[in-house]
Amino acid sequence: MEKIKVLIMGAAGRDFHNFNTYFRNNERYEVVAFTATQIPNIEGRMYPPELSGDLYPAGIPIFPEADLPRLIKEHGISQVIFAYSDVGHEYVMHKASLVNALGADFRLMGTQATMIKSTKPVVAICAVRTGSGKSQTTRHVCDMLQAMGKKVVAVRHPMPYGDLAKQAVQRFATYTDLDKHECTIEEREEYEPHIDRGVVVYAGVDYEAILREAEKEADVVVWDGGNNDLPFYQPDLWITVADPHRPGHEMSYYPGEANVRAADVIVINKVDTAAYENVRIVRDNITKLNPDAIVVEAASPIFVDDPLAIRGKRVLVVEDGPTLTHGEMAYGAGYVAATRFGASEIIDPRPYAVASITATYEKYPTTGAILPAMGYGQDQIRDLETTINSTPCDIVVIGTPIDLSRVLKIEHPSQRVRYELQVIGTPTIEQVLKERIQ
Repeated sequence: MEKIKVLIMGAAGRDFHNFNTYFRNNERYEVVAFTATQIPNIEGRMYPPELSGDLYPAGIPIFPEADLPRLIKEHGISQVIFAYSDVGHEYVMHKASLVNALGADFRLMGTQATMIKSTKPVVAICAVRTGSGKSQTTRHVCDMLQAMGKKVVAVRHPMPYGDLAKQAVQRFATYTDLDKHECTIEEREEYEPHIDRGVVVYAGVDYEAILREAEKEADVVVWDGGNNDLPFYQPDLWITVADPHRPGHEMSYYPGEANVRAADVIVINKVDTAAYENVRIVRDNITKLNPDAIVVEAASPIFVDDPLAIRGKRVLVVEDGPTLTHGEMAYGAGYVAATRFGASEIIDPRPYAVASITATYEKYPTTGAILPAMGYGQDQIRDLETTINSTPCDIVVIGTPIDLSRVLKIEHPSQRVRYELQVIGTPTIEQVLKERIQ
């Protein structure tokens, strides 16, 4: 039987996972190539033979998504698998229309084909959109499980932006591990808060191999999701975080809507800073999509070491990069802290941006007068450092999950903003965990 020729559209995460779990040893298919988008400089690589399996002894090339029409025509592609996240429903259908017009089938793979079953209980934390508050929710869940006496291991959604073969299975228990694996800012933002809590983190490329290693030292595995992607592991408890600052997105973004429909628990976060009407819209939409879900309301209060240092000052605000870029948020915790604690002016860094940071503003013009902490490689980290130090300000307010001073030399005074999940009223996440996991 002639093999079905396949192309997988991705962003160095879900695409590799779908290949590993469904296509790698499947003789019915021939995966001709991956395409890459959303993340800078992840195309032009090879999915290596060490990971691609016996059917692909030379590995599989990774092309820019712009090459999609050419690849379909030149290779006679029959199926195109869409495998990245945090995109609007209309965006997905535009891609489907392009692929269909070129003669190929357009396919979205579901959980049955791609989820891996664990031997240990799995709690999955996912979201409607990037920037909804997954990270603080995951930290809260880990704290609750540790208080129950459980050994918790977090498995983080993939961010393999370097040597894929070396990144197949990664374990992080100390800051030294972060240095050893040459982690980007984006990786450090997700791993450091877990390490600070004594939670071991696994990540990488081959998520079945990762799970089997994590199971050796875990009572409970916590799936720490990325973007608004679906879990890679079959959850015993599925938690989805919704954001009332973006009401309606729970019904209009892929695969965030699927996360809402499948969840056992839905956390409406940021109710302390969102308009009541927007909270009501989100709650009503949840009722339409998943009336059986347990709904928890929560706040994400912010903490600054010295709020008085901000008062009356000209402030440069630095926020989490993905939240501002493909997450489409206009601001984050840094801006909230700067305005709440009396900054006299928010300094626009765009005139002082250099190289890749300038390119980021051009690609995501809605980012505005906030600096996204982009750091997908050493060159971009240097560009971020130069942009910060070139911007005339009195103080830098940093709203990223990590202390940027660990990876950058910031010449201005700075204040770091921290935020944690605070559940309001009942039911609580702790109550659900004790019922489902204890």
